[in-house]
Formats: sequence, structure tokens, C-alpha cells
Amino acid sequence: MRVLFVSPEVFPLVKTGGLGDVAGALPVALQAAGADLRLLMPAYGGTRAATNAKPVAALGDPFGLGETVVLQGRLPGNGLKVWLVDNPALFDRPGGPYQDSDGLDWADNDLRFALLAWAAARLSQPSSPLAWKPDILHGHDWQCGLAGAYLQAWGGPRPGIVFTIHNMAFQGLFPSSLMPRIGLPWSLYTMAGCEFWDQLSYLKAGLVYADRLTTVSPSYAGEIQLPAGGFGLEGVLAERAAILSGILNGADYRIWDPATDGELSRRYGAEEVAAGKAANKAVIQAELGLSADPEATLLVVVSRLSDQKGMDLLLAAIPAALAQGAQLALLGSGERPYEQALLALAEARPTQVAVRIGYSEPLAHRLQAAGDVLVMPSRFEPCGLTQIYALRYGTVPVVRRTGGLADTVVDATYDSMLQGTATGFVFDQPTAAQLQWSLERAIGLYRRRPQWLQLQRQGMAQSFTWEKAAEAYLDLYREIRPVGISVKSSRRAQV
Repeated sequence: MRVLFVSPEVFPLVKTGGLGDVAGALPVALQAAGADLRLLMPAYGGTRAATNAKPVAALGDPFGLGETVVLQGRLPGNGLKVWLVDNPALFDRPGGPYQDSDGLDWADNDLRFALLAWAAARLSQPSSPLAWKPDILHGHDWQCGLAGAYLQAWGGPRPGIVFTIHNMAFQGLFPSSLMPRIGLPWSLYTMAGCEFWDQLSYLKAGLVYADRLTTVSPSYAGEIQLPAGGFGLEGVLAERAAILSGILNGADYRIWDPATDGELSRRYGAEEVAAGKAANKAVIQAELGLSADPEATLLVVVSRLSDQKGMDLLLAAIPAALAQGAQLALLGSGERPYEQALLALAEARPTQVAVRIGYSEPLAHRLQAAGDVLVMPSRFEPCGLTQIYALRYGTVPVVRRTGGLADTVVDATYDSMLQGTATGFVFDQPTAAQLQWSLERAIGLYRRRPQWLQLQRQGMAQSFTWEKAAEAYLDLYREIRPVGISVKSSRRAQV
């Protein structure tokens, strides 16, 4: 089973959120389960050196922006083969994968990710310049959505196509005039194709031209077929419901495990969770300038700062929690008004609130180990990995019942505590009042240490492994493999 796994970001090379973690871990699990896999991503600045990549194929100049070359290297840490789409004019620049250093979208994102999808499609054809050709093309999010459209336009044999939706809110919408610029025929620009309200939708192309659609949790697969979660494409998804499934993301416990985490001042397992978290909490309080108070409930947030993530709810509910003696440590970046409001709160309460704008992988690990409660009041959450990491670190999640949060956290009711199934606190409506009540419940239980310890250990016992997800994806691949190209193994095909 040969799988070309295409993503705009891959940890540890490039990460802006959960997609990077998924693309860094799921391929490893797929290969361990028997897949012969190649990762395909853009050659952003620094990725060539980090992977020790060398040229293996020339793809020409499809968009008139300079020669595009495929580089082959190895993913740091696991040695997985990675192919980099090297076009310096589009990818080798300072800033992030989607935005510049000022947080503004790159003006040419339309061309950048059309080229990524074009390269994926080109390498999936029988006439690919590389001998290794996939049975399955697996693309992720709107940045990879056009791959199926190119294969549809070109005709001929092709691999089976799986398209995974990580967030319906991001759709890759661009003017229709882009069609000839990126080499797509107007015949695809229809309501049944990639047209969406007089625009070209990269995401819709991914939905329409795939053989199987997946999203990253069972609950989210249902939510996106309804108006509240479909962002205008719920009709397309409802029509394709027979090929849509929700496969819950996993956690890479090689990286996210407090018993082995090299970022922590003290490592710990479930048996020593109380002492381990107390030690890490004291270090974080000192590092961030919070009061050295072991009795204060430390609330942590590691998040993009946006409406989707419920940051307005957090700002409205947090004063009541602080009045009860809680502390807040937040790491994230996003919409400027939220950044400014959170920084103002930290300035007004410097010993109770610490805010770090940006993202730091080491600090994210230390916050998970130090925190008592993780706060995730998302309006919608396709899966979420942060709450899964929190469970393993004994950091009790407070989440809204939506998407993957609903699938991974069990509310601490009287019955669930008695049955030993509770793992956190869950509220239903996206309101500040419900978030505030859930925080008060968490703070109250934190003061009842035997019950709190029970809740922590129940969370730490949960296992959301990538091996489970990999088997589910392999089952999908097997269903559509007859559509694909079967290339017999040879020495030449091992590129």
C-alpha cells in the first residue's frame, strides 16, 4: 500500500496547530502498520537543511514562477521519507507558512497551495518523473484540495483519493479568474465542481473530487453536515455522507508523556502526579511572575486566540475565577483584540495572570505539566489535541461539548465519578455563564484533593493512540485501492 501523504505543515519542521502534529505522527503510525509512505510538503525556508534533502526530480515551471524541483530527505526524529516541493519564489521566505511576520496572509497563497496540490497530482500520475507512485493520495485541508481537481481535469489512471477536513472554517476561497492561471479548465467551475458563491473554493474541490472524505472526530463528522458547522458546504457534505467518516485523532505519546518529557523540571507518572505537578507548578509560577501559591488553582490556556476558540467567553468568565483565588497562564496568538485584552488583564493582575503571545513548544509542555486545569471553551472544535495532551499530564480539561472535545472528555457528574469514568468538566452552550459555572465546579473539586486525584488519574489512564487511527485509515485505503495505480516493487521504485 503506497501512500502519498500531503500536508502544508508537518511537525517538527513546521507547525501552526493541530494539523502539524497530525502530519508528524499519523504517517509514522501508518508506516508502522505496513504502509509504504512518502510525506509531501512545501520546501519552506529551513526545511531543506533540517531534512538533509537532495533533488530527485524536476517538475518544470507550471505557473511561470521558476523551476519546481522535488527534494527528498528524512523527517528528523523518525527518518520518514519526506518530499519537499521546492519553488523558492513561493516558499523560501521569512515568516510563517500562511502569513508574514505581521500576521497578514501571504498575497500569493492561491498560487503557493495550488502548486502544492499540482505537484501532488503530478507525482500521482503514471507519467510521474519518480518511479515510486502511490496507490493512495491522502490530502489535508484546503491547501491540498485542488489535487483531486487536477487529476479530474487530466484524466487517465489515478490513485484512490482520501481528503481529510481539519477545520471547515478555513476554505481557501479565491477569485474565479484564478482558474486559467493555475491550469484548471472552466468545465470544473460549476456548482457540482469547485465553484462556491462565485468564487473558487479549494476546500470544496477537495470534498467533490475525493473517493473518501474524513474528518478528525466522529462528532465533527455529524456537525459539519448541519448549517451551524458546514459553513455553507453542509449540503455538499450531506450529499456525500456515505463516503464521510470521522476518525478521532491520536496523541503522539513519544512526545507528550510527563514520564519521559525532557522539557519538564520534574517528570512524573500517575502514581506521583500530585508531587510532580506541584514541582512543575512552582517552577512555572516563578518563571511567569505569578504568586508562589501552591493552593491557587492554576488555569492554563494553550490556544489560537479567536472567536472559534471562545476567547470572548474566557475574558468574560475569568474575573470570577480569579476572585476565587485562581491563576491564569496563557500561551497563544491570534486576533489582535484578544491579544490586547489578555495582555491588559495580565498587566492589571501581574501576580495572577501571565500571558505569552506567540507559540513555544517547550513552554506548551511546561504549562501542561504545571497546570491544574486546561480551559478550552471552543465554539466548535474538529478534534483538538490539547485536551488529549492535558489528560495524559493530569491537567483536568474544562471544555465545551462539541466535536472532538465531546468525544474525548467525560463530564465529572456524580454518576461518572462514582463509576470511575469522569475525566473533566463539560458544558453545553457557548456562554460565559456556563463556562464560569464549569470553572467554579473545577476550582471547588480541586480543593477536595482525594476526588481531584481520582479525576486526574482517570484522565491519565485514557489512551488515544495513533495506532487506532492508522488502522481506520488503512481500512479506508483498502476500500478504494482498486481505483488506484498498482506499481510492482522494484529497486527503481524505491525512490
